[in-house]
Amino acid sequence: MKFSLLKSFKFASPVILAAALLVGCGNNKTGDAGSSNGNATKEATITVEKTAEENELAGKRIALVMQFNTGTFSAQYVQGVKSQVEKLGGEVQVFASDNDLAKMSSNLDAAVNQHFDGILLDHGTAQALQAGVQKAIDAKIPVVSFDSDLKVPDVTVLEQGDQQMAEMSLNKLAEDIGNKGNIVKIWVAGFAPMERRQLAYKAFMEAHPDIKEVAAFGTVSNNTALDIQAQMDAVLKQYPNKGDIAAVWASYDEFAKGAARAIQAAGRDEIKIYGIDLSDEDLTMLQDPKNPWVASAAVDPTDIGRIQVRYLYQKLHGDTTEDKIVLEPVFVSRDQLPSEPVTTETLSEHVPGWGGSEQGYTDWLKELEQ
Repeated sequence: MKFSLLKSFKFASPVILAAALLVGCGNNKTGDAGSSNGNATKEATITVEKTAEENELAGKRIALVMQFNTGTFSAQYVQGVKSQVEKLGGEVQVFASDNDLAKMSSNLDAAVNQHFDGILLDHGTAQALQAGVQKAIDAKIPVVSFDSDLKVPDVTVLEQGDQQMAEMSLNKLAEDIGNKGNIVKIWVAGFAPMERRQLAYKAFMEAHPDIKEVAAFGTVSNNTALDIQAQMDAVLKQYPNKGDIAAVWASYDEFAKGAARAIQAAGRDEIKIYGIDLSDEDLTMLQDPKNPWVASAAVDPTDIGRIQVRYLYQKLHGDTTEDKIVLEPVFVSRDQLPSEPVTTETLSEHVPGWGGSEQGYTDWLKELEQ
């Protein structure tokens, strides 16, 4: 992004502006002194240009419009968004929609009408968001979405590699139960990532005829884990004997939490849970040898938020970004973890590939953070 010296003055700090004027307007001497002065003028101009670019991207107002905002995974994702925006000199306003798509659509319209500089979307459906997203694009407001099924020109959509995560967790489940037995699936339709995970589940079941699904349920609410706990408890009563259920596949960490609490309360320690997603709270459960949740595939939720922001700022900078970004998941099992407490910040010390992703970074973004 190029600026002339005069055009850049309105962005530059008074100190840099004064330095540039003194260098540019001072006496020009001949010989080495003149050459040195000319180089100084050039360097001052470059400094002012860089300051102009930094100031142009500072102070941006970013709207984060979420379908739901419950659980520790969402909390860490939001923290990732906020921390990255703050590093780049901006501010974030979160619009929580309480799992109400009509409310999410209304929140998106509000973000457009309030002229936010950029919009981040978390989940949602094309049907609920398409019109609002188009309004944003028409208003020259860049949009980057996470885990939605949007297909709008100029909108970048991030997803987690959902089929791969499902395959990772299901393959471990099959290995641990000897490729045979009854399992419970906790899953819910209507969410783009869930639909992708279901594709992997269907292929897995077709490839493992000796593994039988005896129950399937799921719900997303303001108390998802509590609701799942009640539903899992009912299933355990329906299948009361040890051996009736070999394992549980939970397609979302809030599902795994609820199922784990029900299984522990029922004393059914023979049933193991294989999940998707990880947060600090989830890791505490995964490390507990008495907890039935033994493995999960995930992308660092804080990383997801940071990466999404980087692509939004690329758009604000005028860069061209890809239509779809797939984030690389990591598989984490209890036997990889030490006895001392581990968090998502320290997990990379024990599980290669976790956290600290450079995805979405550019050289100028890194410089802008400094």
